[in-house]
Amino acid sequence: MFRRLRWLVGLNHHKHWSTKKLVNVDPHQPPDPSARPNQQLLPVLDAVHEVAVYIHRFHNLDLFEQGWYRIKVTMRWEDGEDSYPGIPARVVQYEVPEVGSDNLCRIWMIDDTDNSFSTPPFRIRYARQDVFLSIMISFYLSFGECEGQSSAVILKFELMRCRAPMTETGSELQGSLDACAASVHEYKIPPKALLGLHSYCPVYFDAFHAVLVDTSVHISLVKSSYHISRQKLNHSSGSRDSESTCVKDYVGSDRVMLIKSLMAAYDILLEDLRRISTGINQDIDLAEITFESDDTWFNSTPPVHVKSNDGEPPFQKVAHINLLDEESFQPFSWDDHLLNSFQSLGNQLLYLWNIFLKFHRENKTKILEFLRNSWANDRRTEWSIWMVYSKVAIPHQYMSNGVEGTSLRGSPLSAKKITDDPIQTAEMRAELHRRGIAQMRINNRSLQDMYIFEDPLRVPIIILECLRNVYHSPCVDPNSIPVEDEARHIQENGLRAMNKLCRNTPQQQNEHVLRVAVFVHGFQGNHLDLRLVRNQWLLIDPKIQCLMSEANENKTSEDFREMGLRLAQEVISFLKKKMDKASRNGNLKDIKLSFVGHSIGNLIIRTALAESIMEPYQRYLHTYVSISGPHLGYMYCSNSLFNSGLWLIKKLKGPQCIHQLTFTDNPDLENTFIYNLSKEKTLGHFRNVFLLSSPQDGYVPYHSARIELCPAASFDFSKRGKVFMEMLNNCLDQIRTDSDDRVVMRCDINFNTSSYGKNLNALVGRTAHIEFLESDIFAKFIMWSFPELFR
Repeated sequence: MFRRLRWLVGLNHHKHWSTKKLVNVDPHQPPDPSARPNQQLLPVLDAVHEVAVYIHRFHNLDLFEQGWYRIKVTMRWEDGEDSYPGIPARVVQYEVPEVGSDNLCRIWMIDDTDNSFSTPPFRIRYARQDVFLSIMISFYLSFGECEGQSSAVILKFELMRCRAPMTETGSELQGSLDACAASVHEYKIPPKALLGLHSYCPVYFDAFHAVLVDTSVHISLVKSSYHISRQKLNHSSGSRDSESTCVKDYVGSDRVMLIKSLMAAYDILLEDLRRISTGINQDIDLAEITFESDDTWFNSTPPVHVKSNDGEPPFQKVAHINLLDEESFQPFSWDDHLLNSFQSLGNQLLYLWNIFLKFHRENKTKILEFLRNSWANDRRTEWSIWMVYSKVAIPHQYMSNGVEGTSLRGSPLSAKKITDDPIQTAEMRAELHRRGIAQMRINNRSLQDMYIFEDPLRVPIIILECLRNVYHSPCVDPNSIPVEDEARHIQENGLRAMNKLCRNTPQQQNEHVLRVAVFVHGFQGNHLDLRLVRNQWLLIDPKIQCLMSEANENKTSEDFREMGLRLAQEVISFLKKKMDKASRNGNLKDIKLSFVGHSIGNLIIRTALAESIMEPYQRYLHTYVSISGPHLGYMYCSNSLFNSGLWLIKKLKGPQCIHQLTFTDNPDLENTFIYNLSKEKTLGHFRNVFLLSSPQDGYVPYHSARIELCPAASFDFSKRGKVFMEMLNNCLDQIRTDSDDRVVMRCDINFNTSSYGKNLNALVGRTAHIEFLESDIFAKFIMWSFPELFR
């Protein structure tokens, strides 16, 4: 199979890569005497981009169907024709599957019709299942195939569902390997990366096929071969003008550009080898590497005639070319030197590439972990295109004199800014940022996830506001505080914590920390509503224990107190089981309890935390993510259509939670549920608080999700305004931070609404409210930008 494959690669090489009629001869033999006198034998040099894709592990996060699956890999030029794909060149199986394993077949496949590679089929039976494939496939792409244009390469991964029954194995399985594509994930390899790249490449699929395929991509430009082509000579080649023309052709010729590219690829590969070797703390033998790239002879000065270096070692350093006077200049006298340079440089680069392949096979796991850590550190920089960081002050107190309708309460906001519509301001700010992205040219050497980069304008804009205290007078304008990148401060705290962990004694490192995340759905929701956020959290911290709350499923119309009590009991029961298991397996050092809520699920969480049975666990609270939660209720809601819907629901069904949300559960506003809940210290126990909101969400008031001042309440001097201001101050007192280690953020998610269309859901704001559950880009950006807060 391998021999046939290499023959196929050679056939395609001559078919696609050679556009001239070539004559295969030995360049060191004398010229053919039968050649015409006006023809010259010129070397035609070839090179290929070798793209090696290492597929390490298939990790099932949330596949909805059991069965046999396989991964299909193809490669093509983005701007080229379909007839020039990447050609599978070689396959290396790093580890032989265990004998008797019935979850992995041993048959991998190459399809000559579409030049694709497919991994051996593997059987998925349960969630969080790992299948180790440990296989590397190399593709060849012709150098300069899309000559004259800066073309990228599309690397395509397909999740194939085999039509084989679950019970089939061995020879029975081989007869039913037909598969259909279940999902696709593509990456773009930019032109700059084709000379050399070593990068982690996480492959995800859609929400219904939540898996992670651990892969890495390794690219280098290597020499392929060279041929001899006959070229007609100019009869006036002996003239000085012809010599000048020849020199210009030489300097800018494709052959010289090829050697320059090989030099750049050599430097990149050598630097990456040293970087990876240092990163994994594993020495690599580079003693025989003696070549040093030197392109000083690629200039506009006519090169000297250099004789062939037949007797020199294959890895001899390219010699400098001395200048020449006009009398001794001979046209095309540099061909031998060009050929020798190509041979010497190409051999050395190929030798270095083989060293890497051997080094990778011996240290595949360490290299993958190193590249994964580098990838994770680079995401914050890459995704900062769609993220805006700022620092906002929390006023010491929104003041009120406690008397109804007497005077305007003191506020740190000016009258002009109070009258501005916060929703319109947020949408305008995001739109201006989106216009800036439209004019941006994204050109780097990193792999580009096509799920994000295919249409950058569809990616949501995220405005992060890190909340800080103001210890000045209440008249200080929070907008006067200078804007700065708060992410750097958080990252430094995370690095200090990691360094402290590394300095711990072996006994301390063996101590176990139980990390638990509880996900609570919203009104009439399902326990799997927040599965996309959960999956992202699992990718950051695979050891976290996730509880998808089911205690209130189909019961979200009841009293919040009853729902909170059921959630508290469910959480305690889950914690006790995990604590008992952790205690049996080792020394349980600490517990980190985190919560994620959507919509009214956030009020259920706060109600549960206020229960007396949860008091022993409050000191373990770690991170809280509030996704569009109505923390201040619906006292001021500007969505008239939604208000009409609430009024109709209360009249027809009258669910208790709706009365509590709209403050009609008690005639006295100071005895309503949400007002009393604001007095409970629920948010104050969390070390990290994220308040996610969206100005397009019409189901939850914008100010209520952000826990901030409402413009309508600023001019309401009735008792309702006074109650709202007290609720706001109570909540702000809980999220106000006095510690540099505590993080409190407002995250404003601005979705691209151009694809929503004109319908009732978009009009009332339901589409954006549900977008939090159907999209994971916002969660991916936030969580991978601050991974230390979710570990």
